[in-house]
Amino acid sequence: MHNKVNHILLSRTDSIGDVVLTLPMAGIIKNYLPDCKISFMGREYTRAVVSLSKFVDDFISMEELHQQNISEQINYIKTKKIDAVVHVFPNIEISKLMKRASVPLRIGTYGRLHHWFNCNRLIRLSRRNSELHEAQLNIKLLSGLGLRTEFNLLDIHNFYGFTNISELKEEFHGLINATKRNIILHPKSKGSAREWGLANYEILINELPKEKYQLFFSGTKEEGDTFLNIKQKYPDVIDITGRMNLSQFIAFINACDGLVAASTGPLHIASALGKKAIGIFAPMRPIHPGRWKPVGMNATSLVINKNCSDCKKGGACICIESVSAIDVVKELESL
Repeated sequence: MHNKVNHILLSRTDSIGDVVLTLPMAGIIKNYLPDCKISFMGREYTRAVVSLSKFVDDFISMEELHQQNISEQINYIKTKKIDAVVHVFPNIEISKLMKRASVPLRIGTYGRLHHWFNCNRLIRLSRRNSELHEAQLNIKLLSGLGLRTEFNLLDIHNFYGFTNISELKEEFHGLINATKRNIILHPKSKGSAREWGLANYEILINELPKEKYQLFFSGTKEEGDTFLNIKQKYPDVIDITGRMNLSQFIAFINACDGLVAASTGPLHIASALGKKAIGIFAPMRPIHPGRWKPVGMNATSLVINKNCSDCKKGGACICIESVSAIDVVKELESL
C-alpha cells in the first residue's frame, strides 16, 4: 500500500515539545520511503523547530492557512498533491479540510468522533492509559501507512535528523565559555508543566562550582521578569531570557553542554540535539516521565517514587519540588 504514497503530510498543531516528539515520524517514513516528500503542518511559532529536521521537506503554517477563506484553503491543499495525511494531533478543522480537499488517505484515531466522519483509516490508539512514551504513541499512527511502528526509545533518537541548525550570532557565541561546562537553567514552563521551583534552582546554583560551570538563565522576557530578584542575586549566571528568537535559542542550546528544565519544549530540543538534557518531573499520570521524558542519547529524567495524587488538586507540586538538587548535580558531573 505505502508504495503508492509519494507525499505525506504530518499534522501536529500544538506546542514545541509535542512537535519535537512527533518529528521522528518523518525520519521513520524516510527510512522506508526515501523518495517520499514529507510536509508538516503546525503553528507558525514551531516552524523553527520543524525546519531543524532534514527529513521534512515543507512546512505548512496553520495561521497562514487560516488567513484564506475555506475555498482558498481547499484549493491550496489540492495544489500540494498530498497522498496521505496523518492527524497526529486531532484538529477538527484540519480533518474536515483534508476530506474536503479530497486527500486520498486520511489517518486518524478511533477515539475522536470527527475522525469517523473525516478520516478513511482509523487506528486504535488510546493515549490516556497507555504505558508507551508520547513519541512511541505518535509512531503507532504510521501503521496506517503500512510501516513498522515498534521502536524502543533508544532507537527513536536516530530519527530526529536535527542537522539544519542556524549559525549562532557572534554576540551570543561570545557568551560561551570554552574552559567550562556551559549549562542552561530553564526554570519556567509558560504554564505547560509542573515546575521544579525557583528555590531548587537556587540550591543548584550554589552547589555548582563557578570555576567549573558557566550557567545561563533562559526563558521568555515575561518569564525572566518573574524571577528578577534571583537573577540579580546571582550575577555570575548569565541572563539570556528574552534575548533570542527561537532559531537562535536552538543554536545556543546546541553550543552549550546541557540544559535543566521541567517538561518543556527546550528540554526536548536539547535532548534531540544530543545534549545533557535533565528533565525534572512529577510522578503523576499522565505527565510522568514514562510518557514525557526527553528522548536522546544523553537525556535523563528525575522523579521521586511517590503517589502524586495530592498534587492533582492543583497549586504547587510538592512531588516535583522534592527532587533533590544534589541529584541534578550528580547528573551534570557525569558530563
